[in-house]
Amino acid sequence: MQYRQLGKSGLLVSELSFGAMSYGAGGYWEVVGGLNISEAQRLTDIAIDGGINFFDTADVYSHGRSEEILGETVKDKRNQLVLATKVRGRMSKEINDVGLSRSHIIKSCEESLRRLGTDFIDLYIVHSFDFITPLEETLSALNCLVQQGKVRY
Repeated sequence: MQYRQLGKSGLLVSELSFGAMSYGAGGYWEVVGGLNISEAQRLTDIAIDGGINFFDTADVYSHGRSEEILGETVKDKRNQLVLATKVRGRMSKEINDVGLSRSHIIKSCEESLRRLGTDFIDLYIVHSFDFITPLEETLSALNCLVQQGKVRY
């Protein structure tokens, strides 16, 4: 496996990343996969054995189930891996449970940490643009999470 710098950081990630969107079932993303824990564990192990250290998911994939399953499949190797997840999508019918407001980002990060079973997220990705939230609010919230040690990049 070849490794590259993540952007201009000193973090090295495998050239191939493993997307866990197919982990879990439920909601819109169910059509992509619906893999259960044993199937997911097998794929995760194959990826790690092949040298992949970069795993990607999102809170909206199967209503958070993808994060739960990914967290379970990597728990014994967590410190050897780079975990990425995303924020932006609607997570419930609650009016503010969507977007890139400070409120939603911080709440979503806390919930992703819990589902992934980890103290930090290596790479927290903005899943898409939010036209109603000022960019400064979004960037400030993300920076706050980095400063708190909950997010590394």
